[in-house]
Amino acid sequence: QVQLVESGGGLVQAGGSLRLSCAASGRTITNYAMAWFRQAPGKEREFLAAIRWLGGSANYADSVKGRFTISSDNAKNTVYLQMNSLKPEDTAVYYCAANTDFRVEFYAYTYRGQGTQVTVSS
Repeated sequence: QVQLVESGGGLVQAGGSLRLSCAASGRTITNYAMAWFRQAPGKEREFLAAIRWLGGSANYADSVKGRFTISSDNAKNTVYLQMNSLKPEDTAVYYCAANTDFRVEFYAYTYRGQGTQVTVSS
């Protein structure tokens, strides 16, 4: 089993930045794809970005390309989502997930975290 724990969420003003972390523990998943999703109130869960532990290019949703950056620290078993130029519409619960293959559907991922709240005030 793998446990994913997100942290780093909070309240930030529009235009500000936050860095989310997703710490992985349990069995080795070094060949997995790691992804970030979010779900805003009343909306479907949305794919944001994905990266592989072993490197390679990252994938981004058009809605966050250029503002959000996904990265990984293999030594710490942690994946990050750096979020810049935040907007009120970025307010959502943010989730990380792990899977052997890259997918854009949240429930296609074998392991999923519980989420961390991000609120962007105007």
